[in-house]
Amino acid sequence: MEALGLLRSAGAQEIGAAFPVAGDLVGLGGPAAFNAAALDAGEAVVAAAVGVGWTPAGVGAAIEWTAHAVGRRPLPDVGDADRGLRSALLEAADGLARLDVARWQPEVADELLDLRRVGSDLEAPPGVPARCVDLAGRALRLQRVAALAGRTDGAAVTAVEIDARRDAVQGLARAARHALTAAASPEVWPPA
Repeated sequence: MEALGLLRSAGAQEIGAAFPVAGDLVGLGGPAAFNAAALDAGEAVVAAAVGVGWTPAGVGAAIEWTAHAVGRRPLPDVGDADRGLRSALLEAADGLARLDVARWQPEVADELLDLRRVGSDLEAPPGVPARCVDLAGRALRLQRVAALAGRTDGAAVTAVEIDARRDAVQGLARAARHALTAAASPEVWPPA
């Protein structure tokens, strides 16, 4: 709580998130040491207005956050991220259907059916736009779909089919990370 008070007095009014993976540093603006730590953790939080970011690391049963100086970070627009997520879902579904390498996975079907629900189960703090809460909920569901679908090669038999299936699933996972980063970054939220 003391650190949050200090941030507030330094001028921070918002803290955003990033969910990078190798080859896709979405939501990170450097320097290299911060990007590397965020990549190792798979996540980071940033108070861009005051140039501070944090990366988590497990220390026994606790999580320790390390502070870093950070630069401005490029972020996806919420609308672009939303459209990208919808497009990636359609492309992944079309690609997998075209390859005819889908394998029935009930847990994937359950997650996909959840996408039809209106609204999100997420509980967001006051002030978070409903559009961003909905986008974050869909992004999290599609991350789970991509993770579940990526566990196996489905019915793919050839190396070409395996690569094409993996590309379709990775495209969906990438779009979900971008959407979640945009939804969790007040810097790009639509005006209230």
